[in-house]
Amino acid sequence: MADQIPLYPVRSAAAAGHKRAAYYSSAGPGPGADRRGRYQLEEESAHLDEMPLMMSEEGFENDESDYHTLPRARIARRKRGLEWFVCGGWKLLCASCCDWLINVCQRKKELKARTVWLGCPEKSEEKHPRNSIKNQKYNVFTFIPGVLYEQFKFFLNLYFLVVSCSQFVPALKIGYLYTYWAPLGFVLAVTITREAIDEFRRFQRDKEVNSQLYSKLTVRGKVQVKSSDIQVGDLIIVEKNQRIPSDMVFLRTSEKAGSCFIRTDQLDGETDWKLKVAVSCTQRLPALGEDSDPPVHESLSIENTLWASTIVASGTVIGVVIYTGKETRSVMNTSNPKNKIGLLDLELNQLTKALFLALVVLSVVMVTLQGFAGPWYRNLFRFLLLFSYIIPISLRVNLDMGKAAYGWMIMKDENIPGTVVRTSTIPEELGRLVYLLTDKTGTLTQNEMTFRRLHLGTVSYGADTMDEIQTHVLSSCTQVHPQTGGNNPSSTPPRRAQSSTPKVRKSVSSRVHEAVKAIALCHNVTPVYESQAGVSGETESAEADQDFRDENRTYQASSPDEVALVRWTESVGLTLVSRDLSSMQLKTPGGQVLTYCILQVFPFTSESKRMGIIVRDESTAEITFYMKGADVAMSSIVQYNDWLDEECGNMAREGLRTLVVAKKALTEEQYQDFESRYSQAKLSLHDRMLKVAAVVESLERDMELLCLTGVEDQLQADVRPTLEMLRNAGIKIWMLTGDKLETATCIAKSSHLVSRSQDIHIFRPVTSRGEAHLELNAFRRKHDCALVISGDSLEVCLKYYEHELVELACQCPAVVCCRCSPTQKAHIVSLLRQHTGRRTCAIGDGGNDVSMIQAADCGIGIEGKEGKQASLAADFSITQFRHVGRLLMVHGRNSYKRSAALGQFVMHRGLIISTMQAVFSSVFYFASVPLYQGFLMVGYATIYTMFPVFSLVLDQDVKPEMAILYPELYKDLTKGRSLSFKTFLIWVLISIYQGGILMFGALVLFEAEFVHVVAISFTALVLTELLMVALTIRTWHWLMVVAEFLSLGCYVASLAFLNEYFGIGRVSFGAFLDVAFITTVPFLWKVSAITVVSCLPLYILKYLKRKLSPPSYSKLSS
Repeated sequence: MADQIPLYPVRSAAAAGHKRAAYYSSAGPGPGADRRGRYQLEEESAHLDEMPLMMSEEGFENDESDYHTLPRARIARRKRGLEWFVCGGWKLLCASCCDWLINVCQRKKELKARTVWLGCPEKSEEKHPRNSIKNQKYNVFTFIPGVLYEQFKFFLNLYFLVVSCSQFVPALKIGYLYTYWAPLGFVLAVTITREAIDEFRRFQRDKEVNSQLYSKLTVRGKVQVKSSDIQVGDLIIVEKNQRIPSDMVFLRTSEKAGSCFIRTDQLDGETDWKLKVAVSCTQRLPALGEDSDPPVHESLSIENTLWASTIVASGTVIGVVIYTGKETRSVMNTSNPKNKIGLLDLELNQLTKALFLALVVLSVVMVTLQGFAGPWYRNLFRFLLLFSYIIPISLRVNLDMGKAAYGWMIMKDENIPGTVVRTSTIPEELGRLVYLLTDKTGTLTQNEMTFRRLHLGTVSYGADTMDEIQTHVLSSCTQVHPQTGGNNPSSTPPRRAQSSTPKVRKSVSSRVHEAVKAIALCHNVTPVYESQAGVSGETESAEADQDFRDENRTYQASSPDEVALVRWTESVGLTLVSRDLSSMQLKTPGGQVLTYCILQVFPFTSESKRMGIIVRDESTAEITFYMKGADVAMSSIVQYNDWLDEECGNMAREGLRTLVVAKKALTEEQYQDFESRYSQAKLSLHDRMLKVAAVVESLERDMELLCLTGVEDQLQADVRPTLEMLRNAGIKIWMLTGDKLETATCIAKSSHLVSRSQDIHIFRPVTSRGEAHLELNAFRRKHDCALVISGDSLEVCLKYYEHELVELACQCPAVVCCRCSPTQKAHIVSLLRQHTGRRTCAIGDGGNDVSMIQAADCGIGIEGKEGKQASLAADFSITQFRHVGRLLMVHGRNSYKRSAALGQFVMHRGLIISTMQAVFSSVFYFASVPLYQGFLMVGYATIYTMFPVFSLVLDQDVKPEMAILYPELYKDLTKGRSLSFKTFLIWVLISIYQGGILMFGALVLFEAEFVHVVAISFTALVLTELLMVALTIRTWHWLMVVAEFLSLGCYVASLAFLNEYFGIGRVSFGAFLDVAFITTVPFLWKVSAITVVSCLPLYILKYLKRKLSPPSYSKLSS
């Protein structure tokens, strides 16, 4: 189709484009223009609002000072020169520079109209960003510095770096270099490799998208161009099922109707297709090249635009690029991902700082006891290095390996198949969550609508009585249209009579038929036929031949509710068989085809909450205005009745989404008058939306109420029990959705997010500070009720009363925010994190949830119908909402408990050896000599104790079934009692006690064989550590037993090889370890005695604690 387009019209279009440019810019499509209009209005209203409430004297003073600082500064500078600069002028200079920088940055952001030259991007004077997608965190130059910064901004790692570097100074050298550098190098190598792999994957994904090829129309014909090389003003051809590379104005399509469908699931998370309309003057351009002489003025609306990252679902389209790269709607809606750091890691970081303090104090004490003799500062530094094992480097290695193990366990869990851990650094966060923020559509619900109820005021039809409707439709169709063709005028008298004298009671049959016909006509659904051959050319010919085979037909619309309604009318006998921009055809049960001419369509907007359509019946030339919408919007429009509000309430309690359907018959004169006013309003450049709405509202009066429909959005499997479990676990659930208020409230009730007994406080729409103040006060008086608030009201409240609103909302058992934009969702998450300091988790399944998922402490993506974008951006990806329960209650619990035990145990392992070193040094006249040489230190932290200590990652305090059965256990975790200063101090005391006993025991019992003190104390130390692991474990696993015996075996075997290390200090007094000594009975019993004294009291204390104040979980497991 693109080949048939000649190349002259492109130039003529460009010529017309010069003249039309003003219109492109003033009513310009795309985010810019839309937003600019909105912002201007907002700014004006904000100005009005601020006048009485905000402007204090302080405000005026500030204004004044801004005015005069710079001139004054200049005068001052002339007066005093250098003296002025030193005395504080530099502050003024910096301030003015900063102001200038801010102005420059803001100037860049200013949204102004742009002139787009069709097909001639080089004529554009402004610079526009490149059309490339970039999701990488680093580039070639920033990678190594960036990764190193991320590592060394932790106090722990920075400390090790300094200690390791100090070993290059000869005076400070204590042991072998490898004892310090090997562990540090290992940690860094693992981290850098992991980051590099992630970064490379991101780079490959971006490259794939950026190098997709598109056809570009130029004066020389069609040219292939990469997605990243597309510029503003290019004419791009996009084929069916191809991604749209940038934001464009839709100029032309191969579809006869002049419109096409696009799939927006990657942009807003909605799976249904959106109808887009080509600009009519370019769609009509003739095939021969002729200049359009009279300049064409045509206003553009949102439906003439094609957004980047959406996919063309029908036909081939040609568009002109207006926004590229960073300025596209999809990029502006996503935020940059940040590195997430778990709360546990931050807590351990705090503890290492406390340990460092202890280390410094200990070293100073040692030097003081030495009496500051000789070069004391050098000794101080040597002591710092000697005791550096207080802060164990193996802490990071163990924790990182532990995290990898938890990730592996989560992915291998058969109860939650398909779960993927994408961020392996934060599995412990799953055990600390207090706020869960979830999307609605596709996360809590399946996004599959089914028609449940039709209410006509006097009679209601449910799922079991749909066959009656079918009978009524059949009978009334045969009455109205006897067996002759559709042009039979006999259908006119009864309808005319009805419209002129509405007082006459109609039969139920005709009322049902009217209602079904209204539902079948009032929508924006298009039937799409997939031909058997699969060639698009045949579908049009098939439609022309009226070959409407039911099995080939699928319905497409911008809302799944509409599809559900049209599917239902098909099931009761009135079928929508074809639709284009100007007409619509219905098939009756008798096989007759009724044709209606579409005169006007008023699409659904979030402000109006209703949609309307004006159609002319081809057979009778009757004009009817049909309208359907939310009950809040429609109740004032329809004629007086006494049942609508009550029935809407009843349906909402059943969790149904309600729509009110009404109609109004128009005469030809009424319609012509309306049309002239409507087209005039559509061309106005200022306040176009308001003027158009006013014209439409003139029709929306005294309409005849036809029926009320109820559609159900089915919940995902096990949503109710999962939400109940999470609530019992003390997690507060917030639902953030882009859907309308009524729907969100329905789902909140039907999913039991809000329990039956709870009240719901619906926050009234507010636009100014005063209104927000009143409404917040009204809400403050309510107790224990769920809050429902819309995005616009939320924005206003956050602007003036951020702290108060968050404080009030946090006290609610549940909060529902509806009509939220993706950026608003992310904003709510970050507000919760700032104000409460608690851990948040966000769950979503569409591209519109990505910002929220990235902003939360822990993001969970669901792989749904809405594409994989959310699951790829999340830290954890699951396949169904119900898996969240097990992920948090079992895996979150275990990960946190295990990491807390592991972290503290590794610290204990370092503390105990530092205590022994301190005792040793003080006995030997405060000499800064190491107790254990090179390999013993490395071996102690690795081969001798690593396996048993690491086997703590297999420990569990309660069985998974228990954790799920009693979600209340989860509440304890959020208090963070497994790892706190209290538990840490207990471990410190244990370490000091055991270190002291081991060293003094060795010195007291082996006075005769004093030479062997290293061998004795080290053997007792290794045994003590193995016993302590056994003491800490709550549930034994066979691997733990293997680890204990393996480590003991390794130690015994290594004694034969390491004899030269068992001397004291640098000078081993010629006393190498003799195997004969080890095998003697006194050695064995003395070592055993020391070990028993160091461990037995702890076993007794633990037993007493279990008996006297058992933890909550032990009550269940016993």
